[in-house]
Amino acid sequence: MTKIRVSYIRDFIKIFTKGDIFTKFSLFIFGIGYAARKQYAKAIIMQLIQVLFFLFTFGFSLKYISKLGTLGTTERKEIFDPATLTKVVNDYDNSLMILLCGVIGIFIIFMYILLSLSNVRANYELQCLKQEGKHINSFFEDISNLFNHKFYITLLTLPSIGILLVNVIPILFMICIAFTNYDGDHQPPTYLFTWVGLENFKTLFTSTSTVTFGYAFVRILLWTLIWAFCATFSTFYGGVLLAKFINDKKTRFKKLWRSLFVITIAIPQFVTLLLVGKMFSDYGIINSICNRIGLVGFLQDIGLISHGLSYIPFLSKPGWANVMVLIINLWVGIPFQMLSATGILMNIPEDQLESAKIDGATERQIFRKITMPYVLFITGPSLVTAFIANINNFNVIYLLTNDYVTTNMNYANSNAKEVDLLITWLFTLTNDYSNYKMASVIGICVFVISAGLTLLTFTRMIAGNKEEEFQ
Repeated sequence: MTKIRVSYIRDFIKIFTKGDIFTKFSLFIFGIGYAARKQYAKAIIMQLIQVLFFLFTFGFSLKYISKLGTLGTTERKEIFDPATLTKVVNDYDNSLMILLCGVIGIFIIFMYILLSLSNVRANYELQCLKQEGKHINSFFEDISNLFNHKFYITLLTLPSIGILLVNVIPILFMICIAFTNYDGDHQPPTYLFTWVGLENFKTLFTSTSTVTFGYAFVRILLWTLIWAFCATFSTFYGGVLLAKFINDKKTRFKKLWRSLFVITIAIPQFVTLLLVGKMFSDYGIINSICNRIGLVGFLQDIGLISHGLSYIPFLSKPGWANVMVLIINLWVGIPFQMLSATGILMNIPEDQLESAKIDGATERQIFRKITMPYVLFITGPSLVTAFIANINNFNVIYLLTNDYVTTNMNYANSNAKEVDLLITWLFTLTNDYSNYKMASVIGICVFVISAGLTLLTFTRMIAGNKEEEFQ
């Protein structure tokens, strides 16, 4: 990456040196080079972009960028005005607006610099075409190219802008929040928040009698990874086995069985999880049935639940709740994996299956040696996606354990629960306790873990050309 940057800068210096006066000045006046080559429409567009940049920067974002160092110094105050007998608000600073608009302003400046460098290169290409006596496209020819030879640029432009606005800028803003003391005690616009450096990261790994984030973070991170692994592969293998059974030649009423499982996908997950959560609550219908058949008493006798309880704590006690969310997730996840596996199983090369049968392989051996390797090869990228999605699986955990109350003070002091994932803990910190600084630190950890696992998996486990093995 460093070599690429050095090469890009070296090439730009060479281009700038060889460029004529119009190419050189296009670094400072975007439209001058295009106008010199009689591309007047493009010159107007580029010059308009430059004017809009200066209006936005010097008319709006620069005042926020100048205050980024302190995030504001003047708090909001209401002063009684005897002349009008009303309260007057002073000219105060808003730390949140300063940070947000400052980040956007710096990002726009960075993009402007990249556009300036690209503009010089484009003008140098036009200069070379003119010196060689070659044809220079008109504005309409450039537009035509965008819908023909360079249509990929047209298709990628809007998604790229969307990624920058919806993903990149919020991520940069979140990272900045992690280095401030933005919480319920420093809520804009009434109060200011300031930079605190790495203090929040230190807090996340600190365990004392009063600060227990370190205790909670390690355990929640471990549970998050266990949940993601178990939830991903249990639904995957369950879906493959279910698809295998339904598609078996001996199975009758295939369409009926497949339709029954697809219904679980048709029903909104939000509705399903809320309903199942109520069914498995302490005084829900499942516990009523367990009481009537004596299962509660039996579990008390063998020591799995305490004698003081008149119910099975499916979703209200640690251990029980962790196992139950994994089991309930099977009902939600297996049907979707079943549909995906069905299409894959129908495309396994028949010659390989027939050859294995001729060689005397059993059904179990065929499944283990041919079917599963083929399915894993095809679904490898989607498995990675599913694993990352389960790390951030908010719905299942939150909706099933919304009424869960921890009795562990080390968790409670950090506003966490034994069944929390990092993502649900983050949500609780922001939504219920306005602890944005620690939520941002946890968000960075989630991002690093997700990005790291994705890169590692794609480069080590999925990379390579294995198509010939399944031909």
